[in-house]
Amino acid sequence: PQVELLVLSACRTAVGDKNSELGFAGLAIATGVKSALASLWLVNDEGTLGLMTEFYSNLGNVSIKSEALREAQIAMLKGKVVIENGILKVSGGRGEMPLPPELAQMNQKNFSHPYYWAGFTMVGSPW
Repeated sequence: PQVELLVLSACRTAVGDKNSELGFAGLAIATGVKSALASLWLVNDEGTLGLMTEFYSNLGNVSIKSEALREAQIAMLKGKVVIENGILKVSGGRGEMPLPPELAQMNQKNFSHPYYWAGFTMVGSPW
């Protein structure tokens, strides 16, 4: 069966070279993956955790994968995804997630700067 969505949330997974124009994401599409979510630059772990949490939450509410990503990015931009007192809070009061000990020491972090969310892109089919 075809893989509907491959999430490559590590650093620079959509950056290519002469062998693969769109990096790992492009290779995945070339081998039959329908959609790949990948990054264009070195990403921040905490910001990626926030974006991916919001993205997966959105996937259940929209029929288009790229729309779920867009909504997650907008939530980040508007400051609706934050870390406060060692807890990740996502938009719309949909939940709070205690962070692991190595991240729980973070007092407060806002991810509205594009550095944290703008590097992620959907490659392949947006549906």
